[in-house]
Amino acid sequence: MKIKTKKLIVISSFLMIIILGLVFVLLLDEEDKKVKEQNSTTKVIEETYEVSPEEANESDNTTISEEAKEDTSQSDKPVYKINLSMSKTNEWESDGKFYAQFDIKINNKTSDKITNWKVSFPVSDSVEMDNIWNGTDKVSNEVMVISSAEYNQEISAKSELKDVGFIMYSTNKDELNELSEKAVLLIDDKEYKELDNDNKETSGDKTSQASDVSEEKNDNETTDNETTEQTTNKSQASKAESNGKTPFENHGKLSVNGTDIVDKDGNKFQLKGISTHGIAWFPDYVNKDAFKTFRDDWGANLIRLAMYTDENMGYCAGGDKEKIKSLVCNGVDYATELGMYVIVDWHILHDTDPNIHIDESKIFFEEMTKKYSDHDNVIYEICNEPNGSTTWDDVKKYANEIIPIIRKNCPNAIIIVGTPTWSQDVDIASNSPIEGYDNIMYAIHFYAATHTDNIRSKVDEAHKNGLPVFVSEFSICDASGNGAIDYDQAEKWFDLINKYNLSYAAWNISNKDETSSIIVPACTKKSDWTVDELSDTGKWIREQIKN
Repeated sequence: MKIKTKKLIVISSFLMIIILGLVFVLLLDEEDKKVKEQNSTTKVIEETYEVSPEEANESDNTTISEEAKEDTSQSDKPVYKINLSMSKTNEWESDGKFYAQFDIKINNKTSDKITNWKVSFPVSDSVEMDNIWNGTDKVSNEVMVISSAEYNQEISAKSELKDVGFIMYSTNKDELNELSEKAVLLIDDKEYKELDNDNKETSGDKTSQASDVSEEKNDNETTDNETTEQTTNKSQASKAESNGKTPFENHGKLSVNGTDIVDKDGNKFQLKGISTHGIAWFPDYVNKDAFKTFRDDWGANLIRLAMYTDENMGYCAGGDKEKIKSLVCNGVDYATELGMYVIVDWHILHDTDPNIHIDESKIFFEEMTKKYSDHDNVIYEICNEPNGSTTWDDVKKYANEIIPIIRKNCPNAIIIVGTPTWSQDVDIASNSPIEGYDNIMYAIHFYAATHTDNIRSKVDEAHKNGLPVFVSEFSICDASGNGAIDYDQAEKWFDLINKYNLSYAAWNISNKDETSSIIVPACTKKSDWTVDELSDTGKWIREQIKN
């Protein structure tokens, strides 16, 4: 019995050894397979990256290491020697249509000037152009091509074109959102693709840096008078002038002497104030308390009433004429009661040439000047911004028909005449001014981030030629009314304004979500704004007027 037991123990031990051996072999085989699979995966990743990082990221069966992920994140978009930036700067909805505003910048980093540039992008039949500035547009075979105007065909070496913009609309919002991504730069009608291997900075980067600088500047501004600034106009003096009288009580009927506005006593005088946005779109800001806020808290002596003519529901584009005229009349009455000066602005823009609606203009100014013939505080601006192909001769033709109507009822009222290229060409007007009338002034408009030395030089030329210039609209952002604030250029403009004693009206009284609006979008108050309820633009302009 003992012998049998020993044999069983030996056999069991032997079988156990065999089983353990088999298990060991199986484990080695499994480990070998894992190693081979890892090597295979690594090879797939390496081979994929040899094709492109994008294809590697699309692999569903491969786990990419953190190092590999860092490699893909460092894959930059191509940077060209001439960079195009087409960015959407604003959007809104009106009457079931979606509108989007775009700005074009072309940064020429080469040592040669560019003379034949275009920007193209595909559009469907549902996308249409509403307005364009400093450029021309043409659609062919569902491709929109933006080309230069006559005056900005050339982009100098090492410089940037940044004053071209447009507004498009569609019933499909997504199509508008995709336009920027599809835009390409054409040089000599060919897509430009020459890479810049030395400089990785794009014009977009510069815009971002400029915004950062502006924000830093705002953050670092002194707050010594912060407590006082927070008070509303109700705690301010009841009248703008230091002697307790209104601006009109102090200065009375104004006239033009040489290049200056002078008051009733013949002393040089400067009008300084604010322009409404389109009164048909933002009617609630035409109120006496709002104007009083500007007079008493800001120190303004001028309100400009912007009455659009051809834009959506404008005076000549389906708007309620009687309702719009009542807004103008209310505005004039409020300003008069407050002893302020007021501009009645025939605000052409989309209509480009004031002659398009000249018959309606004649009726309007006949009615307004007859109604306010005894108001010495009213100024008439007869054509806001002639543009497109409109020439100075076209504007003069229009002015020579409208001015006699105004003069019949208001023989001595100051009249402001717009100039071509969105009221920039005062130099051209100075070489051939309107003759036969006194108290005629000429409009210059600027947006500081777009219009710089080249437009200031036009003002210098006009002033040298003896032309009386009025800054009837301006802001400190770009020409779209949006974008970053350029404080440096704004300061240079105000140096020029003060040098020549130019009168001015800043754009605009609204809480629209754009840089040029002086009230923050979240504020629904229509008067008595605190400083915190003003936009950065509003704060800066308020300080200029107060000082």
